[in-house]
Amino acid sequence: MGLESFALAILAYDRLIAICFPLRQNSINTLRSMSCIVGLTSYFALGINAFAIGIMTRLSFCSSLNVFSYFCDYLPVFILACNDNTLQWSVGSSLSVLILGGPLTFIFLSYVSILVTVFRMKSLDSRVKALATCVEHLIVVGVFYIPLLLIFTVEYFLKLLEQDPRVLSLSLASCIPPCVNPIVYSLKTKEIKTRALDTNHRIILR
Repeated sequence: MGLESFALAILAYDRLIAICFPLRQNSINTLRSMSCIVGLTSYFALGINAFAIGIMTRLSFCSSLNVFSYFCDYLPVFILACNDNTLQWSVGSSLSVLILGGPLTFIFLSYVSILVTVFRMKSLDSRVKALATCVEHLIVVGVFYIPLLLIFTVEYFLKLLEQDPRVLSLSLASCIPPCVNPIVYSLKTKEIKTRALDTNHRIILR
């Protein structure tokens, strides 16, 4: 989750530079600079995940070891502990804000800057073209963040642990973005978009 969250923030940064600083895009978003950004965010996400996993060794599991989740998840494991798990609650809450809230805040501020730049453009055609390059990214951001924000708001901060809705929401956030990405981004290709519209038109006529 952390890596995908940071990846979406990096894509927002790329859109920010492309729209707000179009003449300097090639000098700012070089292969070296983007490699550094991707590498640093990846190591950061892996580091905080390693820390969160490391403090799990302080817990003792003396009752049920049945984890109600079918993929790697943090909270369903430490709530099974029979000793104090306050530290794990605090770390889980803090990292949720850091991993999800940090990139989401950056994405929001990036699009505020993009909108300010777009509405300063005199040509309506230029505004439409600039905004059109952001649609696919915004769709993926919504599909990824909405289920996760609901989960972590309800569970970590309100401490309402409903297992079935949690597993469903995490499943949506984990599975839908990778499935939607190829569809959404392929529609940017003119030939694919034209073929999709033609197919849809034929289905309607039938």
